[in-house]
Amino acid sequence: MGLDEEKQAFESRPPSIETSSTANGIETPEMRDEDANRDEEKAAMEAEKPVEYPKGLEMFFIMLALVLSITLCSLDQTIVATAVPKITDQFGRLQDISWYGSAYFLTLGAFQSLWGKIYKFFPLKTSFLASIFIFELGSLISAVARDSMTVIVGRAIAGLGASGVAPGVYTIPAFIAAPEKRATYTGFIGLSYGIAAVAGPLIGGGLTDGASWRWCFYINLPIGGLAILVILLTFKAPAGVKVVDATLKEKLLQMDFIGTALVMGASLSLLLALQYGGVTHAWNSSVVIGLLVGFVLMIITLIAVEFWLGERAMLTPRLIRQRTVWVNAVWSFFFAGSYFITLYYLPIYFQSIDNQSPIGSGIRNIPLIALFSVATFASGKAITKTGTAAPYLVVSSTIVTIASGLFYTLDIGTSTGKWVGYQILAGFGYGIGLQVPVVISQAFAAPSDMAPVTSIIIFSRTIGGTFLITAAQSGFINQIIHKLSSTAPTIDPDLVTETGATTLRQNFSGAELNGILHAYVWGIKVAFAITIAACGITVITSLCTKWTNIHLKKQSS
Repeated sequence: MGLDEEKQAFESRPPSIETSSTANGIETPEMRDEDANRDEEKAAMEAEKPVEYPKGLEMFFIMLALVLSITLCSLDQTIVATAVPKITDQFGRLQDISWYGSAYFLTLGAFQSLWGKIYKFFPLKTSFLASIFIFELGSLISAVARDSMTVIVGRAIAGLGASGVAPGVYTIPAFIAAPEKRATYTGFIGLSYGIAAVAGPLIGGGLTDGASWRWCFYINLPIGGLAILVILLTFKAPAGVKVVDATLKEKLLQMDFIGTALVMGASLSLLLALQYGGVTHAWNSSVVIGLLVGFVLMIITLIAVEFWLGERAMLTPRLIRQRTVWVNAVWSFFFAGSYFITLYYLPIYFQSIDNQSPIGSGIRNIPLIALFSVATFASGKAITKTGTAAPYLVVSSTIVTIASGLFYTLDIGTSTGKWVGYQILAGFGYGIGLQVPVVISQAFAAPSDMAPVTSIIIFSRTIGGTFLITAAQSGFINQIIHKLSSTAPTIDPDLVTETGATTLRQNFSGAELNGILHAYVWGIKVAFAITIAACGITVITSLCTKWTNIHLKKQSS
């Protein structure tokens, strides 16, 4: 077939990539009926075949690779926090502090749904390995960087890779595990995710103090390398994973690059507005207002584009309209946002108010880690046994709302018993609920929708963390600046905001230090006030989810 004939054949196809094509590019209704009949017969024959799932060592090694992979993503979200002061010391770029984290979260959130499309239209194993490789490349670039901008570029590339790792890690168990066991395996993944996120500051502090901040990035290379090796040797794409039969050009046409660009642009506009507002620019300045207007316009454009693209959209309208999907997506947005605020601001409290080192702060987070781990494992086993998942959303939302209210009461001199007890309550609440939306959404999703549905939930969780952490940071800084006018009126607020939490006592003393610490406490209270509001929204949202037993749903499907 010549190039002209190929072009004619391609253009003669209907928009759907699932439509069969003929040698000359012409397709009649009779041919489509024959194709449909053959597809139905083939599907019926395959449905009769018993599904064989990996067992024993094969399953162990696959889960090991998934656990290592999600550990990479989760660890990288928090490990850098304690290394930032050392990075700024070396490169002298204090103004880049926020970008070491934001660059990672920005690409992590913006490209997540695009990876969901990639998993649908390209081989699962190849796509997953590619995402890990991109993450490793970004980590290596940051580790060997000779200037601040290179570190930021590496973080952005790592976020791009991580945005593919997370959906892959949560999608693969849906195909390698029997329906009644998926919650257990998802629980193991959630357990690893939570432990790595909470342990990140502790590990980062140890590496930074004991070796170099570069090891916060170098540590990813052996972990990711082992995950790649295990996947290459042990993982075979299950029979249920069917790649859509289409040309490369047709597959690329299904990628929503416009939507991805709009999400990234909108996220960047909001992040910059929240970082600038009240700190480097007034809230009513043209810069901040322009960024907020740009955010709103891009969100409106994104909604219009997604409905126009239909099945080709990164956030497929057909799936978003499903009650199970949108409820769990909204719930994940606010629940994960409050979770990450807690992870970030408890260390700030311990390091600034209680004068703990990064390592000491991490040790004080052990109650949160321990209860999160126990609760995640227990809820996964319970859901696997009973098939009841929805109540965990309600219970966990209620518990973390109470815990957030207790965190709000943290002050100078708060007793050990209180902050330990608050963390136990929060760890239990976050542990039993964080992974449940993935389990519920996958239970109600068709096999062909498994990857995009999972990506929507993970996307919501990531964007929620990104937006709410930035909002908390904005409230934290603005409240410190506001309170300093009364608690330490002789101190330049810029001097305080440019001083790290661990070095306050090296730069201030006496009444000045006492006034600054009181301002810090009020700033931390604003951050936890945001978690109270976010958790309250999850309580309301949890009441809207379906209460169908997921085992019964899977059997009926």
